[in-house]
Amino acid sequence: MDDVFVGSLMSSPVHTVSNDTSLQNAGEIMREHEIGSVIVVNDRDHLAGILTATDFIHVVAEGDPDPTATVATFMSTDVITTTASESIQTVADLMIDHGFDHIPVVDEEAVIGVITTTDLTAYLSTTQDPSPT
Repeated sequence: MDDVFVGSLMSSPVHTVSNDTSLQNAGEIMREHEIGSVIVVNDRDHLAGILTATDFIHVVAEGDPDPTATVATFMSTDVITTTASESIQTVADLMIDHGFDHIPVVDEEAVIGVITTTDLTAYLSTTQDPSPT
C-alpha cells in the first residue's frame, strides 16, 4: 500500500460550507450528495474545520439545537490533514490513531479533496483476495 497515494483514492471536488452555514443546510447538503462530511472553509477558502455525520449524532444526543445554530458551533477545528502525495498506508494509520473517518486533502492552504474510510475500504475490496475459511 506504500505505492498507492491519497490522490488516486480521494473524493474530489469537496463540498464546502462556511462556518455561518446553518446546521440544517449542512445536513441537507450531506444528504443530497450522500456524503458523511462537509469541509468548513473561511472567507479565503482555507480550511476552518469539518462537520461530520458523527457531529450530527452528538447534536441529536444533546437534544434539540437552537434552530439558528450554525456549523461553527459543532464542527471540529482540530483537523488533521494530508496531501495527495501521501501514501494511503500513512493515512490509514492516522485514521486509526485518531479515530477519524474523514481526512481533508490539502494543497498549500486549499482543500482539494477528502479521503475517507469508505474510500480505503473500497480500494482494499478490489485488491485483496478473500481470506480462506
